[in-house]
Amino acid sequence: MPPPQPRTPAETPVHHELSLTRRLILLFMFCLAQFLDAFSNSALFSAIPALEVSMGMTESQSTWIMSASQLTFVSFLLISGRISDIYNPKMGFVGGLFSFGVISLCAGFVDDTIPLIILRALIGIASAMTIPSALALLVNVFPEPLEQARAIGIFGGCASIASSLGFLIAAMFVQWASYHWVFWFVAIVAVPAALACAFIIPPEIANTKDNLEHAAAKWRSLDLLGVTILTVALILFNFAVTSGPTDGWASAAVLVPLIISTMMVIGFFYWETCIHVNIAAIPPRTWFYPNFSILFAMALLPFFWLFTVFLIFTTLWQNVFEWSAISSAVHMLPIGVTAFIMSLTGSLSQIFSPKWTILTGLSFCMVATVLMALGGGKPEDYWPYIFPAFSLGSAGIMLTYTHTNIAIFQAAPSSMAGTVGAIFNGALLFGSAIGLAVISSIQTSVEANLGGSHEYKGRAAVFWFLLAVISILFISVSIFYDRSTDHITQPEHGDPGHPARRSTNFDTKLDDANVIVITKADLVNLPA
Repeated sequence: MPPPQPRTPAETPVHHELSLTRRLILLFMFCLAQFLDAFSNSALFSAIPALEVSMGMTESQSTWIMSASQLTFVSFLLISGRISDIYNPKMGFVGGLFSFGVISLCAGFVDDTIPLIILRALIGIASAMTIPSALALLVNVFPEPLEQARAIGIFGGCASIASSLGFLIAAMFVQWASYHWVFWFVAIVAVPAALACAFIIPPEIANTKDNLEHAAAKWRSLDLLGVTILTVALILFNFAVTSGPTDGWASAAVLVPLIISTMMVIGFFYWETCIHVNIAAIPPRTWFYPNFSILFAMALLPFFWLFTVFLIFTTLWQNVFEWSAISSAVHMLPIGVTAFIMSLTGSLSQIFSPKWTILTGLSFCMVATVLMALGGGKPEDYWPYIFPAFSLGSAGIMLTYTHTNIAIFQAAPSSMAGTVGAIFNGALLFGSAIGLAVISSIQTSVEANLGGSHEYKGRAAVFWFLLAVISILFISVSIFYDRSTDHITQPEHGDPGHPARRSTNFDTKLDDANVIVITKADLVNLPA
């Protein structure tokens, strides 16, 4: 193996110039942003009933309160990731976190449904700016594989603990104060954190070869046409998936945006093959990085599993068992506690192949899902069925999430960290959006024929479907995950020797044009 080439000043990581204390503070800030993002979503599970009563919402409107931020979050992730890779991600992180806080503050003063839905959509855009840039910064602060694995694991663990704590904290706000504090809490934390990050994040932290380019070159590198096509496609697709369970899958309002979005996605991937590989938002070679495609498929599961469990049991406990919001939140705590503990297993990725860790996590999830399918329809089922299912399932899903996250960042070049973060987080919410729409249809269909919403049969059918999905992923990872590429150095951006390097027709044309230009320039300088 040839010795590594010396780094240019622009490519030298800044972590050697930062003290351990400062790096840990930066990690805390990145994790805080992740916590607030997850909190703002999970807290609504407790706040929605109070919002429905206070604002007189319909079922469709309450669905959009939940879905608006997820729709815009997924849709704007890619452009955010590109901005983080091409420009200094510090701007995206600080600006996104500050906007997140200010918009949440405004949402706390709103008492009307439509303005709240609009503000939730804006919160999704702010979150989309924050999370990929946080991951891009984190990868640069912790470039060493072992440190990076631990940091990514902790970063992901903050989302899991926020999902449980958000549910509990919001329940306390709703019961002892008002739902307004669910939004004000985010603002109180996010705004000061953003202002602090403006000073403690060094501006040179993301100074790579890409973001030191001239402003005009940066602008061209954004691939605005491609990003716009995919963003519009994702907005239409998420709108269709969100509207399907309420408006009916056969309605024109669902079918038309679904068909248009599918055609636009195909057009986007075709466009990416027609432009230069270094300009494309998602270069075709991305899918050829070792195990990238199977890891992307794995990323569709974690939020799908967690959101399904939250949705099924919060509605069951509060609407059927008539438990209070706080009691329901306390019964959910095993998920957050166990998941956070398992998020600390990032260092295992340097000891065992991520393949075995992911398969272990999927095995835990399958056992937990079977337990929830077999029992849970009665309050006394909590300890023999649901508690062990929560503990085992959250451990498994967090093992899967953490080591998929670590592996996908190690498979791609560090120069693509923002884009990879956008793809990974987009897959998380993309999977949950499609999955929740499907399980909603399954549950409604079964309950219509077998006893209604007070029976557990519709919910059990959802868990059997979820078991089938996990089983397919287990088989796919077993077959398609290639362990021979584990623990290798991240491929350099544009390395022609790497199997992921795939040139397009445009690359060849550009190379030919460069040869002609160079030849003419040389002829001009020939002596007379």
